Amino acid sequence: MSQVLVASNRGPVSFSLSEDGTLAMRRGGGGLVSGLAGVIGAPRDPGPPRPVGAVHAAHGVAGDGVPATAPDALWVCAGLSDADRTAARGAPDGRLDLAGFDTGGAAVRMLDIPAGTFHRAYNAVANSTLWFVHHLLYDTPRSPHFDARTRRDWQSYEAYNAAFADALARDAASGAKAAIQDYHLSLAPQMLRERRPDVKIVHFSHTPWAPPEYYGLLPDDIGQQILHGILGADHAGFLTERWAGAFLDCCERLLPGARVDRAARTVTCGGHVTRIGVHALGVDAAALRERAAEQDVTERARALAEQVGDRQLIVRIDRTELSKNIVRGLAAYRELLVNHPEWRGRVVHLAFAYPSRYDLAEYRDYTAAVERTAAQITAEFGTPDWDPLIVQVNDDYPRSLAAYGLADVLLVNPIRDGMNLVAKEGPVLSRRGCALVLSREAGAAAELAGDALVVNPYDVSQTSEALHQALLMPRARRAERCGRLAAAATALPPQRWFADQLAALD
Repeated sequence: MSQVLVASNRGPVSFSLSEDGTLAMRRGGGGLVSGLAGVIGAPRDPGPPRPVGAVHAAHGVAGDGVPATAPDALWVCAGLSDADRTAARGAPDGRLDLAGFDTGGAAVRMLDIPAGTFHRAYNAVANSTLWFVHHLLYDTPRSPHFDARTRRDWQSYEAYNAAFADALARDAASGAKAAIQDYHLSLAPQMLRERRPDVKIVHFSHTPWAPPEYYGLLPDDIGQQILHGILGADHAGFLTERWAGAFLDCCERLLPGARVDRAARTVTCGGHVTRIGVHALGVDAAALRERAAEQDVTERARALAEQVGDRQLIVRIDRTELSKNIVRGLAAYRELLVNHPEWRGRVVHLAFAYPSRYDLAEYRDYTAAVERTAAQITAEFGTPDWDPLIVQVNDDYPRSLAAYGLADVLLVNPIRDGMNLVAKEGPVLSRRGCALVLSREAGAAAELAGDALVVNPYDVSQTSEALHQALLMPRARRAERCGRLAAAATALPPQRWFADQLAALD
């Protein structure tokens, strides 16, 4: 089999500085790391618990190390922090596995990209521009505002992508396969093709893809450059038919010279043909359940059960990411208590709202809005013997797994989401047979809508009534639907998701 290279912004390990100044290593957080670990390798997590439900919110292998199964695999990632960059500089040419770090069987090259370049590429372009476009998050009367600073930031994004392309080109054997991940690395496929035309390239988008009307907010040259970048791949993958279709629409309407064949699902541009594929991502049920059976999860489940008592439990698990729609979800819970006072004292809402991207002002403001809304609900409805809302803001992966098992209702109401594997993890771990209230804008709705209560994420009243119906649902019916949700959630585990992309290159 061919050599396999994976490129992603975040790698399988990350570093921090201990009090004595030495480097401390832990497993990298985030859904993409978990989704890839089963085929590339990842270490056991020796450090503090990490959150569930990251962007693409997958925890397919649930924190346990899995031996690498891809032949001659190399994972190329960026140093995200000063500690990461220190570790990369201290390793032979950035190879962490050759420096004695436990990388779970994977060969890992961590790139020492200058901090300023990384910040502009990651925060200003990837997270403040591309993420906002694909999730339709802009307040368009006020933003975006593309100016000379945008061009400077874009140069850093180009340099960041070029660093990955250079590393992949240097490390790839003849005929190797390169799997380039997500919106951080939209330009890298074309850059790698220019450097190494013999390498087979797949790019996978873990986010939604914006429709052409919204994608057109980007400056024309930047929007076209991104499309050209992804079309440098031999195969471009998306999580759902909807996101793949939006990409084809953008190529057809916004990219001069591109020829879209919808029947063959190909885009021809500059003489190169790119096939477009849909690869849904599920969870590894065995690994998830094995992790949930460990003692730390059991202890947290016992504590939560004592806290909730005999009341029904509504659970949500998210980062405080703008697209996750936490404030409207809390507003829907408040409306439930207003319109259906019979639930007062009989239900508890457990909301995991883990901090995210706190270096961006929009995210700090949103986190503050979540905290204000939660405090208002507690002040309005709380009594000495009933706390209607429990908000968890500290990263606690075992407690999240425990909450899945205890949930009567799981609320997943994003404004827009590539997949949202929280909607899949919950039914897999449910012990009570939870009902799922699911946004129609989550990518997971394409597979789970038949057995979920599907809502418009902007309609607070509809979401409130869906919560009411979920709480009223007979337990036997709830368990039956939950079983079908779990089956759908595990139909395409991470190993198959990744293998299908590599197979598409053949």
